[in-house]
Formats: sequence, structure tokens, C-alpha cells
Amino acid sequence: MASIEKRSKNSFRLIVEAGYDELGKRVKRYKTVTVSGIREAEKELVKFQSEVESGQYVVPQKISFSIFVEKWTELYGEKHLEQKTLENYEHLLKNHILPIFGSMKMTDVKPMYILSFLDSLTRNGARKDGKNGGLSTTTTRFIHRVLKDIFERAVEWQIISSNPVSAVKRPKIKERESEVYDEQEASKLFQALENEPIHWRIMVTLALTTGLRRGELLALEWRHIDFNSSVLQVTQSLSHSKGKTVIKEPKTKNSRRKVTIPVTLIQDLKIYHERCVRYKKSVGDMWKGGDKLFVFFSESGKPFYHTAPGKWLTRFIKRHELKPIRFHDLRHTSATLLINQGVHAKIIASRLGHADIRTTMNIYGHALQSADQAAADTFNRLLNKT
Repeated sequence: MASIEKRSKNSFRLIVEAGYDELGKRVKRYKTVTVSGIREAEKELVKFQSEVESGQYVVPQKISFSIFVEKWTELYGEKHLEQKTLENYEHLLKNHILPIFGSMKMTDVKPMYILSFLDSLTRNGARKDGKNGGLSTTTTRFIHRVLKDIFERAVEWQIISSNPVSAVKRPKIKERESEVYDEQEASKLFQALENEPIHWRIMVTLALTTGLRRGELLALEWRHIDFNSSVLQVTQSLSHSKGKTVIKEPKTKNSRRKVTIPVTLIQDLKIYHERCVRYKKSVGDMWKGGDKLFVFFSESGKPFYHTAPGKWLTRFIKRHELKPIRFHDLRHTSATLLINQGVHAKIIASRLGHADIRTTMNIYGHALQSADQAAADTFNRLLNKT
């Protein structure tokens, strides 16, 4: 038996009888919904009754965190999150969150528990890879985000009345200072690249001179490069998810952008392009890249594996005894060199694909401050001459 009680203008309480308990007392399940009118409420009642009768309905006061996460994954995570983002959520849930909160009832998780948990993640022993120390502040902050997102859905679905994570401040991130090359070090890098295979030489040079992200470089196709205007278009990015290479459009509008290439690089790009075209024709049916011709591809024609550039760069730097940097630091070097040359931060933000110039200012604040000091020193020299 099922019925509806009107509570306010658009609020209705749904009531479904669910048999009897061990004492012979009639058991009822309740659910309050906010809908446009009685007809919508009746539709919700039919769904609610089906959940109760099929055993899928769980009393909000009794649902555990682990059970709710299963529902959250099915009803929200798989439908609204990017595959890679969901994988990252699931990794953190499995290794850090569920072992602590899994058996707890959703209604029992309080802000103090969240705060203590986040603090424990920064302490020695929190890592799951056997290394000493705690998790990075970036990872801890991401875990805070995962918890907040999950509990936010619980509030929306009326499992709990308020989000316990909202009362806990996001952990502050201790920025890891990136290693970047100055002009002299960048010059040494280019000299060392001269005798390397052309695809690696082009990739590293593009990374440093355009500031493209690794995924953007690996997804770059020759059709995205205009030799006449010396411009390349960033329209897609490559990532790796569940053992598969995924190429998709950039997340933000600003990440879709046009970036001017140094004219001196165009001739090398033309030579490399001709080699790529010839190679595709020479392998015939062995070509597995379909109609696409990526700028950087493996022997089969498929784009490079996402870890390949970083591994090659590490070996290359060691062979030539250059200052150690990560592949992503080439992007930071690109921005820093432009700042030191006095290029406006707005232009740099555009080349990097930042949606907001404040992002650029925050990441490269130290370099911008140094450039500002250099500007002041210029006026000091002028004033001392008067």
C-alpha cells in the first residue's frame, strides 16, 4: 500500500508499506520529494514503491558510506565524470577513504572526523607505495574534493541534511617549485638536441617554444599545423585510461587555441612532415593509425604512449649532463623565458591555454616579480645618471 501526504506547496511525503517487523508491527518507508505538483509526486511514488518492493531502497539513517559510494558511482560518477577523473576518484577511495569511512553510517560522519583524517594523510605511513612520508598536499586536497563531491550528492538525494566536508577548509597546497631552464640552459638543450632523432628534437623544441601540454603535443596532427602562417591549432588532447589511449577535446574553451610557432622551426617541421608522409606510404597495411597522421607516432602509426616523452627526456638529459627537469617543466620554462623577455602576461596566458590570467599570475608569480624588479632596476640606472 502506498500514499502521498502534501507538506507544503511543492513538497510531498511519499509513504510505502513494507510488511511487518519481527514484533508484528507494520513497517513504513518515507521519502520527501519536491516536485511541481501532485502528478509529479504520483510518478515519484511509483518509483519509490518499486525501489522498496524490490529491496533496492536503503533507509537513509542506516546507509553506510561504502554502500552510498556504490550508488554514487552508478548514478552519478559513471554518468557525469570523465573516465580518467572517475578512475582517480576510485583509486583514492579504495586506498585511502573507504578503509576509514567505509563501514560508518553516512549520518555518523562528522566534520571533526574529516579534519582528523585529512591531517593523518600528511603524516608518515600514509603512503601506499612503501615510501616514507605522507601524501602530498595536492593529493590531500584532491581527497578533500572527492569527499565533498560525494557528500554533496548525499545532501541532494536527502540521505543527510548537511555536508560535513563543507565545514572543513580545503588543505593548503605547498607549491612544488618547478625546475626551469634559463636562456643559457635552454640554448645548451637545443644544441644537445641537434644530433637526436628528428621526432624527439621536434617534440622537445615545440614543448619549449609553444608551451603545449604533453597530452596536447601527443594528440597533435599535421592537419593542425599551418606552415604558411606558422600557427598550430590545439583542438584535442591525449590521455590514458584503463589501458586505452583516449583522444578528446580540451576541457575548457581557452584550451582550444592557436599558438604561433617560431619561423625558424618551420623548415625543420616541413622536412619532418615529408618523412612522416613517406613512412606512412612505405608501411602500407602495417599502418594502424587509420586516416590520421599524428605529428608524433609509433612504428604502427598510433600516437606515442603518454609516458614515452618523459622517459626519453630523462635519459637524454642524463646523457648530456644537463640540469634535470621533467617534461612538464618545458612548459614552465617556456612561460618563464617569455616573462623574462617582457612579454605581457595576457599573451602568455593565451599561449598556455589558461582560462584566467590570474592562473598565470599565481603559477608564475615569482618569475613575474623578478621581471618587475628588473624593470625597477632599469629606472634606477636611469635615475642615477641624472
